Amino acid sequence: MAIVQCDRQKDSFIAAFDLKDGSELWRTARAEIPSWGTPTIVPGKDRTELATNGSKAIRGYDADTGKQLWTLGPNSEIACTTPVSAQGLIYVTAGYPPVQPIYAIKVGSSGDLTLKDGKESSDAIAWSKQRGGVYLPSPLVHGEHLYTLSNNGILSVYDAKSGTRVYQQRVGDGGSFVASPVLAAGKLYISSEDGDVYVVKAGAQYELLSKNPIGEPVLATPALAGDLLLVRGAKHLFAIAE
Repeated sequence: MAIVQCDRQKDSFIAAFDLKDGSELWRTARAEIPSWGTPTIVPGKDRTELATNGSKAIRGYDADTGKQLWTLGPNSEIACTTPVSAQGLIYVTAGYPPVQPIYAIKVGSSGDLTLKDGKESSDAIAWSKQRGGVYLPSPLVHGEHLYTLSNNGILSVYDAKSGTRVYQQRVGDGGSFVASPVLAAGKLYISSEDGDVYVVKAGAQYELLSKNPIGEPVLATPALAGDLLLVRGAKHLFAIAE
């Protein structure tokens, strides 16, 4: 099936369509305003979940039926990032003020997961932070670490299981970053709007390996295909090989 999250000014929904003929398999209404994240498929022990970011709530659905499984808030007024999943957790972040959360949600949860009385964790939430969420670049997980990148180039690295911050470092000289970081062969590729691709070694210590000027603005997230790094600039598409 192909799954579409359609958040708009009214009548928002998430729906699944048959890949062979396009027929609609299920549709679930969403009480949402426009958002820009992509739903994330999360295989679990007994079911496959869909994790969705949204301004009114972060929600999980049963991928086979479209039934809402859980909901979580509060969240930013504008939700742009895509959830990611690893180590039995679903990581969701958003960075539009005033609420700028990071949540690590346990796969298989159900019901209203909203934390009570200022708590940062629960039976369903492994850890959370009410500040530090990022606005446009989506996070990524590699090994033991969760990586987030803010629009001003602040790279924050957390222990993925506990939420302890491992380090925080500015990438570059204060430029703008709207593309999401990608990872290959133990290296983060971080593209700036000014047209530089920074290569940072993955791990518990910050190490800048190189800075590569593309020569034109880069807003799109790079793509990985085999041994190619594909970077779309304002005027050209670059296929970078070993």
